[in-house]
Amino acid sequence: MTELTPSKSKATGVLRILATTDLHCHLLSRDYYADREDPGVGLSRLASLIAEARNHIQAQGGATLMLDNGDALQGSPIGDTALKADLEAPSDCPKVTHPLMSAFKALEYDALGLGNHDFNFGLPVLDAVLQDAPCAVLCSNMHSVLPDLALPFVKTVIVERRLAALPEAPSLRIGILSVLPPQTMIWDAHLLEGRVRVQDMVQAAAASAAELRKTGCDLVIALAHTGVGGELSVPNMENALRPIVATAGIDAVIGGHTHLVLPDPEHAFAKPVVMPGAHGSHLGQIDLHLRYDAEGWQIETWQASALPISRRDAWGKLSPLVEEDRDIVQILAMADAQTQAQMKEPVGHCSEALHSYFIFFGQDRGLALTACAQMAAIRPMLAGTAAGDLPLLSAVSSGKFGGRSGPENYTDIAAGDLYMRNVADLQVFPNAIWGVKVNGDQLRDWLEMSAGMFNQISPEGRTPELVNLERAGHNFDVIFGLDYEIDVTQPPRFSSSGLLINPDAHRIKNLRWNGSPVVSGQQFSVATSSYRVSGGGNFKMVQEAEQLNLPGVKIRDAICDYVSGRLPKDALENSAYPWRLAPLPGKRVTVYTGPVARNYLDELPKGQVEDQGVTPNGFLKLRLSL
Repeated sequence: MTELTPSKSKATGVLRILATTDLHCHLLSRDYYADREDPGVGLSRLASLIAEARNHIQAQGGATLMLDNGDALQGSPIGDTALKADLEAPSDCPKVTHPLMSAFKALEYDALGLGNHDFNFGLPVLDAVLQDAPCAVLCSNMHSVLPDLALPFVKTVIVERRLAALPEAPSLRIGILSVLPPQTMIWDAHLLEGRVRVQDMVQAAAASAAELRKTGCDLVIALAHTGVGGELSVPNMENALRPIVATAGIDAVIGGHTHLVLPDPEHAFAKPVVMPGAHGSHLGQIDLHLRYDAEGWQIETWQASALPISRRDAWGKLSPLVEEDRDIVQILAMADAQTQAQMKEPVGHCSEALHSYFIFFGQDRGLALTACAQMAAIRPMLAGTAAGDLPLLSAVSSGKFGGRSGPENYTDIAAGDLYMRNVADLQVFPNAIWGVKVNGDQLRDWLEMSAGMFNQISPEGRTPELVNLERAGHNFDVIFGLDYEIDVTQPPRFSSSGLLINPDAHRIKNLRWNGSPVVSGQQFSVATSSYRVSGGGNFKMVQEAEQLNLPGVKIRDAICDYVSGRLPKDALENSAYPWRLAPLPGKRVTVYTGPVARNYLDELPKGQVEDQGVTPNGFLKLRLSL
């Protein structure tokens, strides 16, 4: 918790701002991929904290405000199932309210901000879902470029509250604005380009705050779907929380996007700021102690905190701190049952276990399966074309790699029958298979961008961490059909934003196709995701490559067809795993993974790893010999 040092004051009343962010449609405390309860996620558990927080402040004569900061629609099977059911329903069927909107209505939200992932399904789908929104939906920096396109949200909203503790004071007028990263236009370009534009977040926040102040707002709250970033405002920055907090006229800020938990000891802010994790892990809470005098409403003091729904014991085991709210569970019961039924539909068989525990230092058979499915799907599409005559490769990345989502956030599928939940586990995002044509230089830089996932390792000295936790794991592309090594003694060639920062650095070594070195002028056709080709992850060499004209087959559908036998087995199955870390004899590094990885350590070369135990945050610590 952080707070402003109180000053001498008269009587005060409290406005309590409650906030969620990056729910990614984790509405219940359930892991649909593993078919089990998950005490670390779920709006249903947050609902218990929300009720407690409201009752406490009401007893003090205060008021509450309930807000969401975006990325609520995409990311969980319960949301995908609802959207699928709506798309497949006969036109004469009554429209069913999306479970997310049902939950928001039951919890009496006052305003909903939008995040970049809320646009993953396109504007028409978002419009249909938001028709049932129980309150104002906001986005202050996205604007239509078409005169006849009405967007399903407003720029700002003003709500009023009275504080019972200050009965003589007038209503408190609260302005709320919401901004999301301009990169949304890149990540979902195929859905948004030519329809909307996205303004710089800091500029939009400043303009909206000034407008709200002009209309007589006593307070302005910013829903900022963005990470911390630097102090200085840079045009179109993706993570701009600090400059937004520093913006005149804004009193409190809800952060998001990067799934951090704020406040924390590493980040200090002059104003109340919260970022309540992700997937319903925390409830953001800001208490503004207000007084009213001749100059109007004044903030006397404040507290900011992020309240968890679970905690880990000394052995890293996760246990709930609150129960699921029964009313929310009941409201979502039908959607939950439909989701579980769909997730249990059989799709095929796999003779080997599939897991992502070794994604950054070993083999991932789940990635290999996905790569084969993409290859099998794209071959007939390219047959008889010039692109089909080129060497064909398949680029894939994992959506579950631990990181800030915790040690349970790994794919773990037992050998045997496969179900829809397993397919969703392998491909968390609803991406389509897209294709590009690249030359040898572009291919090498593509791999260099992926290799930025690793810290630079010195051959001498201590045992450093191998993986750079500031890089997003879903941007570690593995390209099947090649053979290459990654030399982590070299600095990264590209920054996470795609800038060439070390022109002389080359981490990719011994890059070969079909046993021969890849050369600059060589041409390749590569199957990859719509996210990557659209600019996701800032792979500029991919975004600038020649795009192949392919039908929009979903990667999940290709996996289903492949494991069911509807697509033929691809020759890629017979190839060796494409990459490995370049040997560095005598050097050991530290890696972290899920504790269940202990079940699979025998898949690694004998003597390569030493088990260092489970950390307090639940990860298995391994010492890896390079």
